[in-house]
Amino acid sequence: MSVKPALNPFPEGLPEDLPAAATAAQLAAIETELSEASGATGSGPKLVHDGPELARLSRDCFDYSPVLQPLLSGRLAQLVVKASRLEEVLAVAKACSRQGVPLTLRGSGTGNYGQCVPLAGGVVLDLSGLNRMRQLEASSGIVTAEAGCLLADLDRQLSVSGRSLRLAPSTWRSATVAGFIAGGSGGIGSLRWGFLRDPGNLIGLELVTLEAEPRLLQLDGRASRPINHAYGTNGIITAVRLPTAAAVNWQQLVVEFSHWERALEAARMLPGTALLLHSLCLLEEAVARQMPAIGGQGAGGCPAARGHRLLLLAAPDTLEILPHLLADLGGTLIWQAPEQGQRGLPLRELCWNHTTLHARAHDPGWTYLQMLLPQPEAPFLSALKQRWGEDLLWHLEGVRQQGSQRLAALPLVRWRGAESLAELIAEVHQNGGLLFNPHVFNVEDGGLGVVDADQVSAKHCYDPAGLLNPGKLRGWAERKR
Repeated sequence: MSVKPALNPFPEGLPEDLPAAATAAQLAAIETELSEASGATGSGPKLVHDGPELARLSRDCFDYSPVLQPLLSGRLAQLVVKASRLEEVLAVAKACSRQGVPLTLRGSGTGNYGQCVPLAGGVVLDLSGLNRMRQLEASSGIVTAEAGCLLADLDRQLSVSGRSLRLAPSTWRSATVAGFIAGGSGGIGSLRWGFLRDPGNLIGLELVTLEAEPRLLQLDGRASRPINHAYGTNGIITAVRLPTAAAVNWQQLVVEFSHWERALEAARMLPGTALLLHSLCLLEEAVARQMPAIGGQGAGGCPAARGHRLLLLAAPDTLEILPHLLADLGGTLIWQAPEQGQRGLPLRELCWNHTTLHARAHDPGWTYLQMLLPQPEAPFLSALKQRWGEDLLWHLEGVRQQGSQRLAALPLVRWRGAESLAELIAEVHQNGGLLFNPHVFNVEDGGLGVVDADQVSAKHCYDPAGLLNPGKLRGWAERKR
């Protein structure tokens, strides 16, 4: 029996109160100010005015969503500024504030909800050129890295000192650290460390305000919380302070199960053991068959799927215990290899949103949802599977949520139109799932659906004219009304 949604869970269009696009005179004035700010050096930021590069730097991976695709396609910056120094960021902030031009921030554009798409045109500020690791504190393990530092590069630099990042998205090879903070929520490591907004996962931020005389602020963990996962709507992150963990040579394990119920029980049980695990991903067989081979094709690579698959990143000292434990749980260890030094596709790039990426490469008719599963999980999973059949394929991730081990889901969903997807969303709610809607472009509706007053207050303090990434913070528009 289908459930009709009480409200439309998708945006019907762009916000009506977006600022006007910049005029030619405003853009010319910004370029003049940036040229003057470069002064005697004569080497200001690179500017992109048009062409394929401007189009590329105006988008992210919102095409995962057939709802967002028609809304966000064609939304372009009028000017892209590629900064490589902090002084250039300050100059851009000053110029956009003085001219009243919208400013949207960008890392590598690996987000899936249009986080860095400029809804109102204006200027896009590409921060990927600020890419240095500034400091690793030996006594605490806290690292300070510039906004555009790639997470994989940062992890490699940390490994020299025996440290590693706690959390990283599956896009870690291309994602930037500030982009992850501003637009992400969790990923590899969430099994141990929870989500980015959990206290302790962000130590502090360096922030530039959008004002006629921009301020450069050093925020502690408490003051940084409203900036965390705010899509760059309430401040310009130029550097991040993060805790690190002791580096581990994680072992990649692929375990196959003939029966879904046994695989689900293993996914529920393993995080509660004393075994050190960094990631746990469970793929229904129909999903596993669409994934590319871990470690590459041929000798040394993982064989093709013939059952439901459990993908693990486990510490080396688990290897004497895990194979026997997995066998007792009904699983067969079919492939393992150390992550360090491996050639070919790593296991972590079959997890989280990479699962959807690979499935869509195989068949672009797939989209997805994101949710935290109720406990016990089996009745929820069974009820939705019975209703939706092969149009809903389960992909689960182990996470730590408020100190408890839970299972999240990023299921593949066959696109049958917005009405069908809205019905599925309504059934997720009705059956007790906590949905995080990936088919909306504002901060609140992609989360718990409520306005965070602290995020709105931070925008008032650091972006009083409301020029940063307009249209993405619903609470700001409601405050104005």
